Amino acid sequence: MASQALMIGLIAGIGILDGRIFGQLMFERPLVTGLLVGLVLGDLPKGIIIGAQLELIWMGIAGIGAATPPDVVTGGVLGTAFAIISGQGVEVALALAVPIAVLAQSLGVLVRIANTYFSHKADKYAREVNYKGLAVCMWMPVLLFFLSTFLPTFLAILLGADKVSGLINAIPNVVLEGLQIAGNILPAIGFALLIDMLYSRKMAPFFFIGFLAAAYGGLDITAIALFAACIALIIHFYIEPKKEVKEDASESNLTEGEIDFD
Repeated sequence: MASQALMIGLIAGIGILDGRIFGQLMFERPLVTGLLVGLVLGDLPKGIIIGAQLELIWMGIAGIGAATPPDVVTGGVLGTAFAIISGQGVEVALALAVPIAVLAQSLGVLVRIANTYFSHKADKYAREVNYKGLAVCMWMPVLLFFLSTFLPTFLAILLGADKVSGLINAIPNVVLEGLQIAGNILPAIGFALLIDMLYSRKMAPFFFIGFLAAAYGGLDITAIALFAACIALIIHFYIEPKKEVKEDASESNLTEGEIDFD
């Protein structure tokens, strides 16, 4: 179990660094971390299913300005891990992942506060042309972010797996059924948050076309995506060029006999 706890801790630690030093590789998303946790715990299908369900909930969450969103890495990793270890379904992952993500959010805020110290020290070292000090100030925040997810995840899996399994088994079925119903509603909230960021009058018809195709046409997501790709290509190759030609013609102010040397 110690090796599994170490591996899961590394998944969480590396996941929190996505978008910070690795670029935006989407490694932090529950869809990816759930797959990796399932692989480590020997239940890949359940890891993928739980990760996909958590992804639907958190797909619209983004850190904007000074706002700190829930820690989807810690919540997704521990929620998936405990659900698999306990042998329960998605509803247990939802019951654990969301509170854990909110709790881990506070730890993330503390790390950000600590990192302001290194930011000011970096300014001081830059004025002194102290390259070693600058390097330390660059990497210490990275280390703190890594530890903020690695340590809680590692210790929770190593020390709390049996206790959490017993707690989950003691939960009445009526509570689990309620959580399952809530789990079916939460993805709609995730979609609503996503659409709230993407919605515009020009894009709205395409959203409704996709919804109607799924609701009344019986098409799956793959089929709708392929049709959408064809529509995008038609707009790009056939409609946009004609629009540009008309705009160029309307913007021309040349009269007969004049020469445009540009």
